[in-house]
Amino acid sequence: MKKTLSTSLLLTTMALGATISTSAAAIEGYEGLSANAGIVSQYFFRGVAQTSTASASAGLDYENSGFYVGTWAADVQDGLEVDFYAGYGLEFDNGLGLSIGGTSYQYTGDFDSAYNEVNLGASYKFLSVAYAVGTHDDDSELGIEEADYDFFSVTAEYEGFSVTYGSWGDEFDGDYFEAGYSTELAGFDVGVSVISNSEELDLETGEGEESLIFSIGKTF
Repeated sequence: MKKTLSTSLLLTTMALGATISTSAAAIEGYEGLSANAGIVSQYFFRGVAQTSTASASAGLDYENSGFYVGTWAADVQDGLEVDFYAGYGLEFDNGLGLSIGGTSYQYTGDFDSAYNEVNLGASYKFLSVAYAVGTHDDDSELGIEEADYDFFSVTAEYEGFSVTYGSWGDEFDGDYFEAGYSTELAGFDVGVSVISNSEELDLETGEGEESLIFSIGKTF
C-alpha cells in the first residue's frame, strides 16, 4: 500500500471547499448544468497511475432529456489532462439503463498524446458494465506510435461499497481490481479505495502493485 493524505493535500482541500462555496452560486438556476471539483491522493485511470502525488480536478456538465455533454480537467504533474465528452443515455421502467457516447482525452505539456474513443454502457440495479474502443494518437516528439485499444469493465455497487474489474485489450493489455467505499460527509463526497493492477499496467516497476487512494470532492 502507498500514498496517504499529506498536509499539503489537506490545505489544498480546504482551499477547494472555499472555491466551491463561492462558485456554486454562479451556476444556480441553470437547469441541467452541474459542476464538480475534487482531489485524490493519487490519480489512477483504468488501473494505470497517472501521477505519483495528489491530483486536483474540476469539471462542467450539461444534461437534457438524456443527452449530455461535458468537460473535465485534472493535474497530471506534467501539464493537464483535459477531457471532452458527449452522448445519450436512457433508462427503462424496469431499471435497465443504456448509454452511448464519445470521449476525447487531450493533454498539455509532454505527458502523453491524445486518446479518442467510443463508449458504450449498460446498467441494471447494482450492476453496470462499460465498453470502450479507441485510438492512441502518435506523437513523434514523445516517441509514441499510433495504437488501437479496447477496454471492458464491470462494477457492482451497494450502499456506498463498490467493486470493479477492468481489462484492456487489442494493442494494450492488462487488468486490475478496485474495491472502495464512498459516502457524504459535511456536504462533501469522501471515499477510499484499493487498486490492484497487473504488471502490464504498473508502468513504474512492471511488477504490479496495490495502492490505497483517498478522495474528496463536491458536485453542485
